Amino acid sequence: MAKIAALVPMRHSSERVPGKNYRDFAGVPLYHRIVRSLLDCSLIDEVVIDTDSPVIFEDASKHFPEVKLLERPEHLRAGTVPMNDVLLNDVKQVEADYYLQTHSTNPLLRSPTIQQAVETFLDSYPMYDSLFGVTRWQTRLWDGLARAVNHNPNILLRTQDLPPIYEENSCLYIFTRNILESKHNRIGDRPFLFEIDRIEAVDIDEELDFQLAEFLYEKREKAA
Repeated sequence: MAKIAALVPMRHSSERVPGKNYRDFAGVPLYHRIVRSLLDCSLIDEVVIDTDSPVIFEDASKHFPEVKLLERPEHLRAGTVPMNDVLLNDVKQVEADYYLQTHSTNPLLRSPTIQQAVETFLDSYPMYDSLFGVTRWQTRLWDGLARAVNHNPNILLRTQDLPPIYEENSCLYIFTRNILESKHNRIGDRPFLFEIDRIEAVDIDEELDFQLAEFLYEKREKAA
């Protein structure tokens, strides 16, 4: 049986939303939400947190003793360091056949969705050599030179009839160590675009995102 390791990188400092990874989100630190979702996936063999945060180290040791903690080296701690460099350091320390990477800033991502993504990848590999989460858009898009991207302005189709275009939503990536090392990228030559519901794919970059995500999460929990 293939071993799958889930990697969750988190920095201590955050420029736009200070301390967001361990800030209270609907009653618990934000990162708890994605870690719980990963631990609930039967196809994930190991969950790994990569961080430079003493707060997360202490809290995770207490609440998630089954999670492997990696201390991020000093030279990889700056906000300008590419995520692929961080992941290259992680895969050297964590043995697995496949790696799934996600973020604490996707708190609405559900365990069944993660499970489905893993199943989809395993069923389609090696025809597809990697997988990443996308959000479908069917709206009229233009580039900075006022050129239509995904539609013909002379043929005014209804937006629901437009060919879909997909946004990489950063919710999850599945890849092999070989792809990451050879391409310096999580995405291979034949990636599977795994569609995720727009609300479930909400990502926290700014303060308004945090408030919106918390509102949506609490509303979803009350409706469950």
